[in-house]
Amino acid sequence: MPDTNSALLLVDIQNDFCEGGSLAVPGASDILPVVNSLIEEAVDAGQMVIASRDWHTVDHASFEARGGPWPPHCVQDSEGAAFHAGMQLPDDAVRVSKGTGFDTDAYSAFDGTQLDSFLQRHGVGKLRVAGLALDVCVRATVLDGLKCGFDIELIADGTRAVDREGAPGVFEELRAAGATIG
Repeated sequence: MPDTNSALLLVDIQNDFCEGGSLAVPGASDILPVVNSLIEEAVDAGQMVIASRDWHTVDHASFEARGGPWPPHCVQDSEGAAFHAGMQLPDDAVRVSKGTGFDTDAYSAFDGTQLDSFLQRHGVGKLRVAGLALDVCVRATVLDGLKCGFDIELIADGTRAVDREGAPGVFEELRAAGATIG
């Protein structure tokens, strides 16, 4: 019997966040074998697979030219915004786009996407989370997911941080907030 109460949420595994991208996370591609194994497990268990992505407009508010903290990245329909080709994302995976407006940014997969109501409507109460970057969008997604009442397991081997030295502190923060670190 399928375990439809659980889902896999993959956060921003996009070319611009991987090696060679405009905002590459160190060691990003190292998570791909873990992510692909998680995808296979979820599909075999009959669970929904959800993939969030930054999907920024040209001249987005988060870009340095507009006073934001980041170089241009994940511009809609660009190669940098595409999911990493090494991720074996199923065709029926749910794709969630965030940060789509010119003047607002979104770090969490829940921010402005109505992902929480979608998951609740489908009876999902538990999320396994992996993706990029631990200390930015993964952190925000886990914290928002917990606030929305979801049980969250963050897969430690399935994420990497922009600041590797700060990663243990992020894991501890998320554990203290109620996430399980797997």
